[in-house]
Amino acid sequence: MDKPLGSVVQGSLSQGLEVKLHPDVSVEDMRVGKFLVVRGVRSDFFCMLTDVSLGTSSQRIVADPPSPDDTFLQAVLAGSGTYGTINLTPMLMLTRDASESGGTYVVADTNTKKGSAIASFQAQTSGDMELLPVKTVPSHFSQVYDATERDFRAVFGWEDDPHRRNFAIGQPLDMEVPVCIDLDRFVERSNGVFGKSGTGKSFLTRLLLSGIIRRQAAVNLIFDMHSEYGWEAVREGKQFSTVKGLRQLFPGQVEMYTLDPQSTKRRGVRDAQELYLSYDQIEVQDIFLVRNELGLSEAALDNANILNAEFGNSWIVQLLNMTNEEIQMFCEERKGHKGSIMSLQRKLMRLENLKYLRTACPHNYVNQILQSLDAGKHVVIEFGSQSDMLSYMLVTNMITRRIHAAYVRKAETFLQTKNTSDRPQQLVITIEEAHRFLDPAIVQSTIFGTIAREMRKYFVTLLVVDQRPSGIDNEVMSQIGTRITALLNDEKDIDAIFTGVSGGASLRSVLAKLDSKQQALILGHAVPMPVVVRTRPYDETFYREIGDTCWEEMSDEEVFAAAEAAKADIGF
Repeated sequence: MDKPLGSVVQGSLSQGLEVKLHPDVSVEDMRVGKFLVVRGVRSDFFCMLTDVSLGTSSQRIVADPPSPDDTFLQAVLAGSGTYGTINLTPMLMLTRDASESGGTYVVADTNTKKGSAIASFQAQTSGDMELLPVKTVPSHFSQVYDATERDFRAVFGWEDDPHRRNFAIGQPLDMEVPVCIDLDRFVERSNGVFGKSGTGKSFLTRLLLSGIIRRQAAVNLIFDMHSEYGWEAVREGKQFSTVKGLRQLFPGQVEMYTLDPQSTKRRGVRDAQELYLSYDQIEVQDIFLVRNELGLSEAALDNANILNAEFGNSWIVQLLNMTNEEIQMFCEERKGHKGSIMSLQRKLMRLENLKYLRTACPHNYVNQILQSLDAGKHVVIEFGSQSDMLSYMLVTNMITRRIHAAYVRKAETFLQTKNTSDRPQQLVITIEEAHRFLDPAIVQSTIFGTIAREMRKYFVTLLVVDQRPSGIDNEVMSQIGTRITALLNDEKDIDAIFTGVSGGASLRSVLAKLDSKQQALILGHAVPMPVVVRTRPYDETFYREIGDTCWEEMSDEEVFAAAEAAKADIGF
């Protein structure tokens, strides 16, 4: 067994454990977020290091510390007069049957197809070991150890586990062993990727989406506001370089739609499909969501409902074509307010500048997207130059509302027939700037608040990407199943991350001490316990491990054939 780091000297179930480090262990080797194991008499306790401190046995040492040059006295005091302490928060316990052989770990080494030896951890076949929630504490002077590779295997499993759709999202801070999330549990609930600007949220999101696609855990509908997910995007750093998009990694499984065909073609995307929407698809609910972007008053929205009741789906076209005299006559007949309706007309004229809006569309693009999803294709909707908040919120809401309505119908049919062929594909909808859709003032009126609260009821969940989690409604945040969080500095944002999380107070210091790049705290439904990871690099090695044949490796004929095959799958 490895050398112990320290002894448990006091603690409680609610406040965590205090550990005194052994004299030969440097306190400088202890890092917040580190994964440690306490070996109790009957159980092993898997813990996260949440605080580091210094202690002395006498106030005289504090009052009269040894001289910086007196290394002999410093060495004499080290470990007895002066010592380091760490605070641990137990997350899981592994109970051993004392009547057995101590519940030893059994590790079987196997070879993968790639020829590398991978150890598959499992408990003894007698079943004497079981991961449990922590309901007690280890006894005094229980020894604390660095977590070993087999400890990580016990808790987080392996990516090639045949019984679970595991995906390696990174490695612990001080070890070269994968930390996996369970993708089946991940897609069951709505999830979030959070972090301040520049901490790599987009790269984290790309990793997660790639894992979902590779392991076929769900289908994705991605609203790509800044053109970062579908095709290649710029890598952050001093030197200019690009990273591959999902369409390049999975050419046979990912389809791209664009609201700005010219912009998409300039970026080198060869077969993105154009996407247009019509005025008759816009409902008052959609206008309500973008009322701030359009500068609409409550009175204008009330009159929009009157117009909708009179003209139905064509209410916007009718309004834009009305003269002042016709507005006056309408108000006299339908008790509308002339000033509010004229203001609404002026504000909605901004919609005429949106490239993707048509008076009428000969083709139903939303149904085409739905057919792609039904066929198991992953859909990226790219905005190009139409990436202002008005367009992003309007289009995202319009499409999501219709997709969700279709899924509700499908789910109800499945619940009625119990036929597996009627079961809808699990759908994950990715949105950026999520606080704009889930703000407390509007969340009750948006489709995204409905989806977040429904959990998996209709087989639709959200993946929200945001730098201001404090702007998201608390009820919605409490329903976020798994939270993958990079560095946050704002106290309100840190508080929001731990909304509805038991023991969140002890993890605040962990989150606040993350590096600004390539580190994240993962907690929630898809992982057995909170863990800090160095996120998996999104690089050439990852491309080889995760992706299909890349476009660059295909001839033009092969690219064309793949595109035609994708269209044929959905009957387009």
